[in-house]
Amino acid sequence: MLERGDPRPTVLLTGFGPFPGIPSNVSADLVRKVARLARRALPEFHFAVAVLPTEWMRAPRLVAALHMRYRPMLALHFGVASGAESIRLEMEGRNFCRPALDAAGALPSASVLCEDGPSARHATIAVKAIAKELNARGYPAFISDDAGGYLCNAVLYHSLAHAEARGGCQVGFVHIPPDLSEPSRMAEAIQGALEIIKIALEPISKRASLTST
Repeated sequence: MLERGDPRPTVLLTGFGPFPGIPSNVSADLVRKVARLARRALPEFHFAVAVLPTEWMRAPRLVAALHMRYRPMLALHFGVASGAESIRLEMEGRNFCRPALDAAGALPSASVLCEDGPSARHATIAVKAIAKELNARGYPAFISDDAGGYLCNAVLYHSLAHAEARGGCQVGFVHIPPDLSEPSRMAEAIQGALEIIKIALEPISKRASLTST
C-alpha cells in the first residue's frame, strides 16, 4: 500500500489469476517476484502489485480502481499466452471481445470493450526500443500487434484509456509463456521483466538525477 505522504512515483505491476485451461497462472507469481527485486534495484520508486481476476466485469473495474488509487507513472501488465516461448511485447489493445468464458463462467456482455471508444489504443511504453534493448542484453523478446481478444487485450485497452484520461502514465503489456516451472526459465523471465521496467523508467530516472544535482 502506498503510504500517505510518500513522494515516490508509483510503478503498477499486474498479473492474472487462473482462467479456463490455466488453473495456475504464472503471471501472478512473476509480478510478485519482480516487485521484490525492483524494490531493491529501484528504491526511488514505489512498486504496487495486483493480481487481476480473469473476469470480463471485475478486471476492468479493478484496473480503474488501481489507476485512481496509485496514479502510477508506469503501469505494466503481465499475462500468459499459449504460443509464447519468451517475452512478447504488445503494441496495442483492440476494442474487441472474443466470446470466450472467463474464470467466473461468464461471456463478455458485448463484442466491443467500449461502444464509443477508438478501434485500438497503442501501448505508450517504447515497445520497439525496449525489444531491441532486451535482445541486446540477452533476453529474447518479440513484438506483437495482436494481444488477442481475451482479458489481456481488455486490460491493456482499459488501462491505456485511464492513463490517457489523466496523462503522465506509460502503459504496456507483456505476454509470457504459460509454463515457467523450470527455475532457469522463471529466473530469465523475472530478469527480463525487471529490465523492461528499468528501460521504461530510464528517462524518468535521468530527469530525477539531474534535478537532484
